Amino acid sequence: MPLNIASWTCPRPLQNYPTIVMGHGSGGKMMADLIQHLFAPLFDNDLLAQLGDSTTIGLSRIADGLSPDDMRHAIRDMRLAFTTDSFVVSPLVFPGGDIGELAVNGTVNDLAMSGARPLFLSAGFILEEGLRMETLGQIATSVAAACREAGVQLVAGDTKVVNKGHGDGLYINTSGIGVIAPGVNVAPNRAQPGDAVIVSGTMGDHGMAIMSVREGLEFETRIESDTAPLNGLVQAMLAAAPGGEHVGSPIHCLRDATRGGLAAVLNELAAASGAGIEFEERRVPVRPEVHAACEMLGLDPLYTANEGKLVAIVPESQAEAVLGMMRTHPLGQEAARIGRVVAGHPGLVVARTAIGGSRVVDLPAGELLPRIC
Repeated sequence: MPLNIASWTCPRPLQNYPTIVMGHGSGGKMMADLIQHLFAPLFDNDLLAQLGDSTTIGLSRIADGLSPDDMRHAIRDMRLAFTTDSFVVSPLVFPGGDIGELAVNGTVNDLAMSGARPLFLSAGFILEEGLRMETLGQIATSVAAACREAGVQLVAGDTKVVNKGHGDGLYINTSGIGVIAPGVNVAPNRAQPGDAVIVSGTMGDHGMAIMSVREGLEFETRIESDTAPLNGLVQAMLAAAPGGEHVGSPIHCLRDATRGGLAAVLNELAAASGAGIEFEERRVPVRPEVHAACEMLGLDPLYTANEGKLVAIVPESQAEAVLGMMRTHPLGQEAARIGRVVAGHPGLVVARTAIGGSRVVDLPAGELLPRIC
């Protein structure tokens, strides 16, 4: 539904400019109006309200709710996760989401894949002259809503404007900080022979949602992006270990299957750990409409991007507990065990086909779906 600019805080300055102009990035009054009347009300919190060149965050905010003694121990043993990412998806608004929601979820998920609890984000908006103010408002609103859903605060930001023809509407850069609890040890090189390989749901949804718009494809069932914050699912998976997340880690590796899809993730994990990975193609969940779209476009669902799905490598002894926990979470209801880590063919990924054969699943040779995130 179109946004009503008149409902924004002090809308008059923005109503005078229905599209972004170079002055909105000048550092002067027009830029101040954009920040004060659009961004600040959407992301309002006490940390962002500092409005300095950087935001100061007290350590007590990281160990919120702990006693002073527990906080000292937590800070001593605590590790921080820090990540940054840029988003250039085209189109800006797509079935199931937009670039704003995608930017928040993508950064939250990168933090979650290290076992971290995401806390704080920054966002840099690169605006192209001529971008409709209504579109910017819609996307900024999505950023705010995604932050609330993921339980993170946007505490720092920046806005720049480039000349018309040099920015394709809008790019967003986000950075994030999270905290890793003691006892959690999730890393790409921890895969070991005998471990189980689990995916959290259907593969290829985001990539085919973008391509269906670009190619003008229509199906009986609408294909929507799976963009979602995975931090809640990850924390539930970590809690599946006997004694909870602080007593050992029931997960060796986590990766979100974004660009390059499942195939890229499995190859990266195999290379990092020096082990081989085998999986059964028939066990990989793919929606029928996504499979049909891939066939029509000559694409492989294994190489198609996702924005709300993860791959977990879990010790065999913990696999059923983790899988059972995942299936109780809204974002893991279609989770499936698809394969295992093996000592043979180190660094290689092998798929067992439906007809009983096998094939090597290599890294994609190039960018199959550019501007996908």
